[in-house]
Amino acid sequence: MEVWFAILQVLTLAVVLTALYRPLGDYMARIYTGTRDLGVERAFYRLIGVDSHAEQTWQSYLRGVLAFSAIGVFFVYALQRAQAILPYSLGFPAIPEGLSFNTAVSFVTNTNWQAYSPDVTMGYAVQIAGLAVQNFVSAAVGIAVAIALVRGLARRRTGTIGNFWVDLTRGILRLLLPIATVAAIVLLVGGVIQNVNGFTDLTTLSGGTQSIPGGPVASQEAIKLLGTNGGGFFNANSSHPFENPTAWTSLFQIVLMLAIPFSLPRTFGTMVGDKRQGYAILATMATIFVVSLTALTIFELAGAGTAPGLANGAMEGKETRFGIAGSTLFATSTTLTSTGAVNSMHDSYTALGGMMPMLNMMLGEVAPGGAGSGLYGMLILAVIAVFVAGLLVGRTPEYLGKKIGPREITLASLYILITPTLVLVGTALSFAIPAVRAGVEGTSIWNPGLHGFSEVLYAFTSAANNNGSAFAGLTANTPWFNTALGVVMLLGRFLPIVFVLALAGSLAAQDKVPATAGTLPTNRPQFVGLLIGVIIIITALTYFLVLALGPLAEGLQ
Repeated sequence: MEVWFAILQVLTLAVVLTALYRPLGDYMARIYTGTRDLGVERAFYRLIGVDSHAEQTWQSYLRGVLAFSAIGVFFVYALQRAQAILPYSLGFPAIPEGLSFNTAVSFVTNTNWQAYSPDVTMGYAVQIAGLAVQNFVSAAVGIAVAIALVRGLARRRTGTIGNFWVDLTRGILRLLLPIATVAAIVLLVGGVIQNVNGFTDLTTLSGGTQSIPGGPVASQEAIKLLGTNGGGFFNANSSHPFENPTAWTSLFQIVLMLAIPFSLPRTFGTMVGDKRQGYAILATMATIFVVSLTALTIFELAGAGTAPGLANGAMEGKETRFGIAGSTLFATSTTLTSTGAVNSMHDSYTALGGMMPMLNMMLGEVAPGGAGSGLYGMLILAVIAVFVAGLLVGRTPEYLGKKIGPREITLASLYILITPTLVLVGTALSFAIPAVRAGVEGTSIWNPGLHGFSEVLYAFTSAANNNGSAFAGLTANTPWFNTALGVVMLLGRFLPIVFVLALAGSLAAQDKVPATAGTLPTNRPQFVGLLIGVIIIITALTYFLVLALGPLAEGLQ
């Protein structure tokens, strides 16, 4: 029965995403290629002193991204430190400095890692003015960077890649805000709460008292998923009945996570003038997604032991409302995007099942990846793939008529090296420095041994890839993890963006070269297979040994 339910869910999801692919993808292309500004947009541009028709070089575009994000970190940090004097603080005190830094960085980088219990730490002012706002703007920044790279591929002999402030504004006002508003209403209909009531004390059937939390949940839930952010309003995230009441709301939340990332290839194909290129990127993303989902579901349905056998699968850490199929579909979606929301506890998965969400992030979160970050990550890998193909046939590699020379391949190589370096160095330092190791093993890890190592590896993988999900067995609100993961989130977000925008500028400055008989077609199944192979080989060469120390070793015990 569980197998048929899994198949039905996947088919339903595929139908909905297929229906959204063309209209949403084309709509996003119109947003970022249109020349007319809305009235509210013109007013905003006048307020900040921006000429909406002025183009920017990649350096100017990057300065806009970094300056805007730096202001966001400062603002969210200040809100948390001032929480005690803000309205709707619910009586909560100011958030400590280390945790405030970690949380501010987390939400500005689209990671939404939470080393705290939100419903007993954050008042409504911080949740709304700080975290919810960043859910919109951090997603819009990611999409803007992806669009800038697409422009670099589409344009000829120009030194500009668009205007960051225009791309940011349009992404929020024309894309994220309207869809999130509709999504919040749907979630309200499904039973997600939306109020400012604070805590309500009730008497239980046994005669005890219990405090029931409230909050403006539906509005934040919609954008946390649509923008592939992931931070939950409650500690249990999307396994909490106030955030995710039923099986159909869970499936709807999965649709929200995947809608923009799976539609952006259509935007890419439309903007470069060859929709088949978009289909090739989409096919790559979809193939990896289906394979990962199938593997994770099999691992969890085949969980060994007496209890899993009686439950027809490994149900520990999973909600009966969703079952194994609903949990594995959500887990695959949230870790193959940069969402990080959870409707089950990944720490309670089987050893090999718990490895799959970790592996999904190690693939670079490109299938389909985060809002914007998935597309630009996949395009970087496509550049690597055509370079490899060029080496095999002895020709100068080209992608969409742009030559991939030493500068381009250097930038692409630096991009793919950043995240693994952060993951491996962060994990190694957690155990190599004696004072840090004592705290990690004595305070943070509750389940020592191989599983404890996996928890630390998962944390740094999640932070470096700006995912934000956790294995749920790690106490991360410590000076080491607040600082180390905060730094990793910052570097994991903005260093890749530097290389993406530099590559966009380099490509935009080139003229297009005509295709010849020796040009590698990048819109055919052969290229899809090559691209998948490159992704797998890069991941395997980078992470196999460290996986062998954690989840693989645990699974073989």
